[in-house]
Amino acid sequence: MRHGKKFNHLGRQTAHRKAMLANMACSLIEHKRINTTVAKAKALKQFVEPMITKSKEDTTHNRRIVMSRLRQKEAVAELFREVAAKVGDRPGGYTRIIKLGNRLGDNADMAMIELVDYNEIYNAGKEKKKTTRRSRRGGKKAVASAPAVEETKATNEEE
Repeated sequence: MRHGKKFNHLGRQTAHRKAMLANMACSLIEHKRINTTVAKAKALKQFVEPMITKSKEDTTHNRRIVMSRLRQKEAVAELFREVAAKVGDRPGGYTRIIKLGNRLGDNADMAMIELVDYNEIYNAGKEKKKTTRRSRRGGKKAVASAPAVEETKATNEEE
């Protein structure tokens, strides 16, 4: 039964799972994208996104919380300097998981997890959305009906 199973244990003991996720998070912060299995990518997303949110507000308390989970001073420094500055205006959703297919050896589902703001190739094709919105409701009908009314008035005046 699955009572109380809130997250994927990834077939590992607690200490091994926490160490693995901390190492993967440090690699993600350092390299901006990593290849792993889909299950580990989903677990890493839940692990790293709250820390990126904490890095947006640079306080001693937030640094200590993140340091207790990441355990690498260089990764914490890069997270609070470069990554936090780049994702400062984003309200969440800092990572993207792209499925890559199956691994050759054991046919495991593979995925690439990356920081969204660091992929210039993917973001270059998309243009910024226009801030003005136009309603299409009733605009063309009013223009089309106006000349018809004028024509009927003109025929009435000729008589």
